[in-house]
Amino acid sequence: MVRVMATGVFDLLHPGHIYFLEEARRLGDELVVVVARDSTARKFKHEPITSEASRVQIVSALKPVDRVLLGHEGNIYEILQEVRPDIIVLGFDQAHDENRILEECGRRGLGTRVVRLPKFEGDLDGTRKIVRKVGEWLALQEKLRHVEGEPPAEERGPLRKR
Repeated sequence: MVRVMATGVFDLLHPGHIYFLEEARRLGDELVVVVARDSTARKFKHEPITSEASRVQIVSALKPVDRVLLGHEGNIYEILQEVRPDIIVLGFDQAHDENRILEECGRRGLGTRVVRLPKFEGDLDGTRKIVRKVGEWLALQEKLRHVEGEPPAEERGPLRKR
């Protein structure tokens, strides 16, 4: 049995995540996904929008995924002993160094291969793109309200109907 491990933040699930997990699953018999802790997401990517518990629950529900673990606090390589992957799959934009991963696996007696997937080309294929698009939409709505003579958001109050 070939065990594949994929890791990531998986904040605001999008088609790029689905592509990543489907391609990872094709490489083996079992796909174990390690969801990054909030602290790890902050360190390597961005402030998470959804909590680590929510991200674990969402990723667990995806068809290609066999098992989900929450990453370890601190040393991201500690999980290797627990998962014991045959293959570690990296997304095209993940900042991990393949050689460092191979060294860490070797130190733990693992004969793991590292595979980096090609870039997925899609409309909203990244969390930052989604956040940017939402920001643009909100700015447009505010501009339309101004044109239509409605007061600015800060004057409308949080519970007022729009």
